[in-house]
Amino acid sequence: MRAVGYKKSLPASDNEALLDISLPEPDVGPSDVLVAVKAVGVNPVDTKIRMRKEPAPGETAILGWDAAGIVTAVGSDVTAFQSGDEVWYAGAIDRPGCNAERHAVDARIISHKPESLSFAEAAAMPLTFLTAWELLFDRLKLSAEDEDAIIFITGAAGGVGSAIIQLAQALTRATIVGTASRDESRAWTKKMGADHVIDHSKSLTSAYRKLGLSAVTHVASLTHSDQHFDDLVELLRPQGKLALIDDPATPLDIMKMKQKSLSLHWEFMYTRSLFQTPDMNRQGEILKKVAAMIDADRIKSTMTTNLGPVNAANLRAAHLQLESHHTVGKIVLAGFDR
Repeated sequence: MRAVGYKKSLPASDNEALLDISLPEPDVGPSDVLVAVKAVGVNPVDTKIRMRKEPAPGETAILGWDAAGIVTAVGSDVTAFQSGDEVWYAGAIDRPGCNAERHAVDARIISHKPESLSFAEAAAMPLTFLTAWELLFDRLKLSAEDEDAIIFITGAAGGVGSAIIQLAQALTRATIVGTASRDESRAWTKKMGADHVIDHSKSLTSAYRKLGLSAVTHVASLTHSDQHFDDLVELLRPQGKLALIDDPATPLDIMKMKQKSLSLHWEFMYTRSLFQTPDMNRQGEILKKVAAMIDADRIKSTMTTNLGPVNAANLRAAHLQLESHHTVGKIVLAGFDR
């Protein structure tokens, strides 16, 4: 089968950074389904792993953790899916990725695809909406009943930010404040449903106070957490909550959080599948809920760019775009035509 992989950690501008390759069909375990991949989403985690985790000599690694496709076979223990089902999922970080024509994935972390979306539109969403849902409701414990909640989102125009805004708007009564610096990203953040947008290239504290709102109750720090940390601690009310997903370049001085009794939460979407947690099937359940919300027109796909077929050249272009840190929404690729 056709696939795209990498042998060395090279800049995305290098023609050898990602390669068109041929692989044997994947094995299907008892808890797996085999999916004919129709479209994939591309995420910052793809670029990070490409540069940080070089395969052993002679080996080729496959990236990709957002997919939509059609089930072609099911494992012996699988009862919830059958051949012909259209599904979407984000996969597991300790297994080969989905940048391949066929992909084996644990049935507990997938769900049926939203009927109202194309494969490309659907592939843009699983990883970011799982991350957003877990961050909001599993980590920050944001309550739908808390009408005084104010959630502050840094880097709100990206894939995860777009998902957090939509879920918070649809499922809570919180006031939503997002940060974005360019005109395009500010417009997108408002389109997703943010109540207020401020410029993160300037002082967050000063810009926020000009809004005339009370203190922030929940923070979703999605990028440059080390640069914004002092402002975020200052903005949070006593006993507030801060969750982050990025990899700060410098350590965070969490002692600054003590006086306010602030809590710090990490969100890593792959935790449940990586450790085979007892609630691993919750990811499939979350995706099922998101699919129902999409089909009810309560939230929308965050796809903004379709770069065409899944091949090395198009994936290199996607990685370059993500590494520019100016991506709005999500990038997808669809089909395997060269």
